[in-house]
Amino acid sequence: MKFSLNIDKTFRELLLQEDTDQDKKITKDDQGPKRFVLIDEKTKQEQVIAGTYYLSNLLQELAVLKESKMEMGEVDLARIQENPVDRISRKIKYDYWNELTRTIDKKGLAQILEDEKTNSDVPTLYVAATDKQGVSYFQDLEKELQNFKVAILPVNYSMEYVATLNNKPGILALALEQKIYSLQGVPFVVPGGRFNEMYGWDSYFIGIGLLIDNQLEKAMAIAENFKYQITHYGKILNANRSYYLTRTQPPLYSSLIVEIVKENVPNQEWLKSHLEAIILEYNTVWMELGNRLTETGLNRYKAEGVGMPFEVEPGHFDDVLAPYAKKYNMPIRAFEKEYLERKLVDADLDLYFVHDRSLRESGHDTTDRLINRCANLNSVDVNSFLYKYEKDIAYLIATYFGNTFQIGDVKCTSNEWEQKAAFRKEKINELCWNEAAGMYFDYDFVNQEQFPFEAATTFFPLWAGLCTENQAKKLVEVALPHFIKIGGITGSTKASSANVSKDEPQRQWDYPFGWAPHQMLLWEGLLKYNYLDKAQEMVYRWLWLITINAIEYNGTIPEKFDLEISSHKVFAEYGNVGTEFDYIAKEGFGWMNASYQYGLQILSAELKIKLGELIAPEDLF
Repeated sequence: MKFSLNIDKTFRELLLQEDTDQDKKITKDDQGPKRFVLIDEKTKQEQVIAGTYYLSNLLQELAVLKESKMEMGEVDLARIQENPVDRISRKIKYDYWNELTRTIDKKGLAQILEDEKTNSDVPTLYVAATDKQGVSYFQDLEKELQNFKVAILPVNYSMEYVATLNNKPGILALALEQKIYSLQGVPFVVPGGRFNEMYGWDSYFIGIGLLIDNQLEKAMAIAENFKYQITHYGKILNANRSYYLTRTQPPLYSSLIVEIVKENVPNQEWLKSHLEAIILEYNTVWMELGNRLTETGLNRYKAEGVGMPFEVEPGHFDDVLAPYAKKYNMPIRAFEKEYLERKLVDADLDLYFVHDRSLRESGHDTTDRLINRCANLNSVDVNSFLYKYEKDIAYLIATYFGNTFQIGDVKCTSNEWEQKAAFRKEKINELCWNEAAGMYFDYDFVNQEQFPFEAATTFFPLWAGLCTENQAKKLVEVALPHFIKIGGITGSTKASSANVSKDEPQRQWDYPFGWAPHQMLLWEGLLKYNYLDKAQEMVYRWLWLITINAIEYNGTIPEKFDLEISSHKVFAEYGNVGTEFDYIAKEGFGWMNASYQYGLQILSAELKIKLGELIAPEDLF
């Protein structure tokens, strides 16, 4: 049934009555009567809308109608009374992915350049000199558009050169494709909120969500932009901004390609070009000894660049800088400025930031697992990802290229890649597996010992498929209970975080926070080792948390959750993206959206019904 309403009048009256804290949302925190009477302007029929969820749905539907600028409009009661699970999933599939999609071209540039990270009067787009087509296209565009500058990155630029860009930061160009009438940017999907660029490992999880929602072309576009970054920037970037040229992200490119070809192999040439890029990245980014490859035969995160990372806000490192400011008898802001500009150099502080930059490369920024030690660790996460690379490359060569793949004059076989994977598996189990704890720990190759910090990355080998059946059993039966809260698994255990000084900031990737990638990798690992009931439980816990949060807080789908209080109200070093909007959440958050769609694909029909009824996890498991 549809109700004909005066849009502005109904919108104002609803807010005046129900949005008592005036945050432009209707949430459980508001103290209104939670009961609003709709009156059809034509028939004068009345309909009572009661309860936070239904009232916030009404607000959202009215917000959409307001954008049409019409005085009168129709509200569909079916949308207001929609099952919350169906509503969240529908909005992700049909609205959020589109809202999060960007292109770097004439049509899409304004949305990319004019955001809160652009801190110069004339936004700059950097284009690699090796991208001849891009240089020509964007230089022509520079002449056409106002308030827009194009800068060309030199061939084989140094990290010292990259540091000079901090005085004039900008966005990095991505791939273009020829359409019928013009060149257009290859689309990518951003995480959301202030993250208005293409992020490395976020893009893999987003790609999984896109594939589930039948948006194969967008998932393939993500892969194209991965390939472009490897070709022109030498690595898959943390994100496509100038100050991220110094670091990569967790390697998940091969996993995305494998998921794409499960849906459809576009053609042999397409697959060949991506497999070449994956192997190039593997060899040049990850397997150069002394950089990200260590003497143990295992890998580490190891970002380039020197000194403080550019993207953090002033004051972020005050607890780190304070002793050095005192050492040099300087006010902390003055010291920070001198250090940033490299007018003052301190070897110990530089070493701290080697670890900090590497920690940011890991995607886990930040966690006490990696602070001031990241570059010394053969971490479980990166070696699980690289084991998966080796297995994926072997699989793709065996399945689609007759067991032999040639790049230029160099041939490799699927068996060679299986041997690489077998070696890595052996080394991970030798150095990182702890039988007594039933967990994998990062290996500190400098001090030649495990670093026994209990992190959710212990489940990544389960996802990668490198565990024995016994190891999987211990991870599920011994380790997993230490991480489980009502709404999913925490980034670390409470015990590990308890060992950290109370003076330290609360790290967002540690206890008690829960993140979508940790949940998704755990679910896939549980399924891979046939822990089907446990997978159902863990999926339900997380989807329940997302659903109840969206119901109580006007459709909010945040970046992360505090699992101790089952809330998006996070008090950690970087806040919580995806929670700031007026009237209607238009984009959710990239990997949180993906986790919802992926979880629904796994969840049984019976549990989906219970999820829609909001049955609490503690009443089921």
